[in-house]
Amino acid sequence: MAYKVGTISVKFIGTAIVNEQVVRANMQLREGGDYDGSIVDRDIRTLYKTGLFEFIEIKQEAANERVFNLVVEVTPKFRVLAVRYEGNKKVKSRRLDKEVKTKPNASLDERQVKEDAEKVREYYQKSGYNQVSVNYTIERDRATSFGTVIFKIKEGAKVRISLVKFSGNGHVKPKKLAGEMETKKWNIFSWLTDTGRFKDDQFDDDLEKLRDYYREQGYLDVEIPRNKISFDYPKPDRLVITIGVIEGRRYRIGSIAVTGSKLHPEALLKRVLRQKSGMIFTPSKIEKDKERIEEFYGRDGYLETQVRLTRKSNITTGNIDLVYDVNESGKFNVESIVIQGNTKTKSTVLLRELTLGPGDVFSTISMKIGKLKLENTRFFEDVSITPQETNIPGRRNMRIAVKEGRTGNLTFGAGFSSLERATVFAEVSQSNFDLFNRRSLFQGDGQKFKLRLQVGSVSSDLLLSFEEPWVFQRQLAMGFNLFRQSAEYTSTYYNQVVTGIEVYGRKRLFELVEGRLSYSYSIITIKDVSASASSVISELSGDNKVSKVGFSILRDTRDKIVNTTAGNYVNMVTEVAGGPFGGDDNYYRLELRGSQFFPIFETQQQVLSLIVRGGVIQNFGDSKDVAYYNKYYLGGPTDLRGFEYHTVSPRDAYGEPIGGKTYGFFSAEYSLDIVSPIRFALFYDAGFVNRGMGDFSPIQYADNIGFGLRLFVAGSPLSLDFGIPLTGDSLTKRGNQFNFSFGTRY
Repeated sequence: MAYKVGTISVKFIGTAIVNEQVVRANMQLREGGDYDGSIVDRDIRTLYKTGLFEFIEIKQEAANERVFNLVVEVTPKFRVLAVRYEGNKKVKSRRLDKEVKTKPNASLDERQVKEDAEKVREYYQKSGYNQVSVNYTIERDRATSFGTVIFKIKEGAKVRISLVKFSGNGHVKPKKLAGEMETKKWNIFSWLTDTGRFKDDQFDDDLEKLRDYYREQGYLDVEIPRNKISFDYPKPDRLVITIGVIEGRRYRIGSIAVTGSKLHPEALLKRVLRQKSGMIFTPSKIEKDKERIEEFYGRDGYLETQVRLTRKSNITTGNIDLVYDVNESGKFNVESIVIQGNTKTKSTVLLRELTLGPGDVFSTISMKIGKLKLENTRFFEDVSITPQETNIPGRRNMRIAVKEGRTGNLTFGAGFSSLERATVFAEVSQSNFDLFNRRSLFQGDGQKFKLRLQVGSVSSDLLLSFEEPWVFQRQLAMGFNLFRQSAEYTSTYYNQVVTGIEVYGRKRLFELVEGRLSYSYSIITIKDVSASASSVISELSGDNKVSKVGFSILRDTRDKIVNTTAGNYVNMVTEVAGGPFGGDDNYYRLELRGSQFFPIFETQQQVLSLIVRGGVIQNFGDSKDVAYYNKYYLGGPTDLRGFEYHTVSPRDAYGEPIGGKTYGFFSAEYSLDIVSPIRFALFYDAGFVNRGMGDFSPIQYADNIGFGLRLFVAGSPLSLDFGIPLTGDSLTKRGNQFNFSFGTRY
């Protein structure tokens, strides 16, 4: 028997500040329509979701056996008349309005008001008012159904943390513990790093970090109870935090056993483990050893091998015994490769970077290497490689999911450097270029293309470069560079223009070692030679042709090219010019460049970088000497930053630098984040340039100290350095130098 809806009336309990049509618009029940209890419940939920009503009830009155009249009783929520703040002397009300969501004429929601009070308190805390208290009251006018929200604030003094100290830490130095915390004392950089103020949430996180640090040192029972933490105010605006630690005993690893393995003997699997009996019990390292066993099986295709780690307290020795229980899986091979997400990059570009193919043993090590190689192409924002189940026993698909990144850039603008002065530039580059695919806007085949034009007050530069990284789908790169460079800052006696072309081939020789073979032909024009220049300079006035072959070996394990934090870079370069290759200059060169980066502390990403360079050059055949434009010089933003450009060098009779045949250089730099990506650096540079070939005597060396900033401008790394010379002669040591330049040093 179907029931019908008769009349629907809306009854407001309290002041009707909501229009009746709003109620009816949010209901499905209609007069004359079918009556359904589920629709009644749904309408009540819908009305509550509007946020306009405090209480809703739908009452039914029987008109006859089949018809029900409905009365919708609603109690509207109070609305906000105004939001006020009391007691806020240091912060303006309009600034606090940005922190709260309760606004005039909105529905009055007390839960939201409570959240807003907490938001106001958090804002005050971040601003340094750690003793602030924020309460609220609501003045309701039942005659109008409007309410006024009043936040009552007791600001207290603006406090800086003057000291964070520890007690009970008998085995760990306070400096180590302080380095784990974000809560730090105030310093001159605090206004940039947002430190030196007390924040509740951050402090709670810091306490957990301290516990984790102690556990990593083997103190598994460490406690930092709340009653051991004190906050003292030696002055109203100064805070001293004392953190009491109960270290407990330090645990070591007892016996180690590996069980359940049938494919490999226990002795072999134990050699995979880095942690040994007697070592400090470090949870993260022990968990890593568990993963190493799984990876050891995974490299041979046993993808689903799992290891269960059991820790057993040894009552006799007081140590913790470890049992690695291995549950071996079957061996898997690659069935097929499934690629997803490559909307513009050709599938072949991805496939050629992989070390696994269909039919190969599904090695997890090879899978990770493939992922790393795809990430290093920098074509993708994200790369994920995972095994994918199939219906074929012993077979897994290799699923590659990528998210395309931006690989092309059109940039133009103006700049200024301590060498080139004012410049304007325009550049078009595409690291995922496709020369023969006009429809995809010349992108998707992994080729490299760059066209750059730069014009400045004392220099100009034109560069066109192209590279095919996989010639004939083999791991062999070939490319060329066309260039023209002019510079007036090289010398006070002449200007220099270099025009030329370079063609090269590049190939991975083994592991991370890459070889590069190149041929270049350039014309070096020395012009505008001063009448007072020495014969060494004036003799080379005009065009000088240089035809040379070069070979270099490179190994690069840096984690990032810009703002590197770990890894090293080694490059050995040999060149032969003239002789059978023609040209005006006959010489050979051997140069070595190396750098090592050490992450010191994770806090503020502190890094120590060491750079070493050295090289020799010598003429042969008919050449009386190596031309001065091919010799070595030091000084400037990329090496000795406390000295002017190219001033550290042997000189002619007039005191003009003419370069040397041997040089050595060393640099140490310590850097840390101020506010990422802005970094602060302290550095020391030292080097020498000697006249004779093979003369590595450092007697006439020059060195400097200094400090600087590392930041990004228009997406390019910019270095601002202030160098202070320490040792040098009267011609090179001319005072402090301020250098700013784009690019990175390695």
